[in-house]
Amino acid sequence: MNSPNQDEDDVPVKDPVKYGELVILGYNGSLPSGDRGRRKSRFALYRRTKANGVKPSTVHILNTPHDSKAVHSRGQHSISFTLSRNQTVVVEYCHDNDTDMFQIGRSTECPIDFVVMDTSGEGKECEDPSVAPSTISRFACRVVCERNPPYTARIYAAGFDSSKNIFLGEKATKWKNPDGHMDGLTTNGVLVMHPEGFPEDNRQGLWREISVCGDVYALRETRSGPSRGKLAEGESSALRDGSLVDLCGATLLWRTGEGLLHAPTLRHLEALRQELNAARPQCPVGLSTLAFPSMPRSHSFPFLPSLEERQPWVYLTCGHVHGRHDWGQRPERREAGGGEGEGGISTVRRECPLCRSVGPYVPLWLGCEPAVYVDAGAPTYAFVPCGHVCSERTAKYWADTPLPHGTHAFRPTCPFCSAPLSSTPQGWTRLIFQGPID
Repeated sequence: MNSPNQDEDDVPVKDPVKYGELVILGYNGSLPSGDRGRRKSRFALYRRTKANGVKPSTVHILNTPHDSKAVHSRGQHSISFTLSRNQTVVVEYCHDNDTDMFQIGRSTECPIDFVVMDTSGEGKECEDPSVAPSTISRFACRVVCERNPPYTARIYAAGFDSSKNIFLGEKATKWKNPDGHMDGLTTNGVLVMHPEGFPEDNRQGLWREISVCGDVYALRETRSGPSRGKLAEGESSALRDGSLVDLCGATLLWRTGEGLLHAPTLRHLEALRQELNAARPQCPVGLSTLAFPSMPRSHSFPFLPSLEERQPWVYLTCGHVHGRHDWGQRPERREAGGGEGEGGISTVRRECPLCRSVGPYVPLWLGCEPAVYVDAGAPTYAFVPCGHVCSERTAKYWADTPLPHGTHAFRPTCPFCSAPLSSTPQGWTRLIFQGPID
């Protein structure tokens, strides 16, 4: 079932203002099963034909379930804060002509504009919820965009359900602020990191948690801990170009409409691929000419389509690029980012015939999601251990950007496939190609 606003969101006709895009990290341009409807790897936010934003209005303090039903039957958006069995605070929301609201979550119900499933790593999407319970909320968060310049987009935890309600139960973390308004956190939280000067600058900001009302807090001791962190004075829920939003199961990258105008495109990445292949890189031992496969390719080894005969392979320890061969093989071991021994990918360990270094030996694949690139530089670096190729600045940026993992850990991951990156000596390697000898 499609959202009532889906057509005007995806294919604007009369009003082409683009607020920005949300891109799920780890899918390299498309979901494994393909992008369909509201379930896809990226979601463009356009100004709606008619504003659908809401803002707080009336507050009700209810002491009986009957009172609660009376309030909720009015068809208005509301947030319910259950304080005890006998008391609930309901904050009604009224229409806001100046904003558009977009909702993100795991649910496929109508109020959700962008359906996001768990990313289990290495470009895989959790299709069967019985394998592992999802940690992404059905109504995870909402983005509210101003309809007038500068089109500021703000992130809020939790989304309104089919009854236009956000319900924070008795056990949920909630409180009354000094100014009297109620606020709270979702079970697993919505985390946000605003970078400094993205994409020109490589400085990452601090990870914070966003409340239901859009305030910014330091992280809890654990992801679902009962006590909120300290209020981050002076910090805002306004998204910047390059902001990261983590839903405890998937991480989203926000690119502003203006930022996307300066980002590389698929056409540019394809031109870089053709330029790389036109240089006719060769395997230094087999002397065969290597070539990167046509774009787009998605997902990481070993969840790739069949490898092509001229596929470039690399020794990740030294960066020497070869063709596929079978000599110098050592026993396989499981490579894992950060040395944590989990979530890694199996790699073949070989001895490089050029420099005798021993390490993982993997196929190379071009990164095909333009939004994660911080520049339009040549694809001369590869992530370790997955082998996705991108520009130097892009590789170093993501290797220095720890993403949430588990209840309280953080680790850098490949933005193209979500494989955890190696921490020794770093999560990338510079590629060394050999040109043709003729």
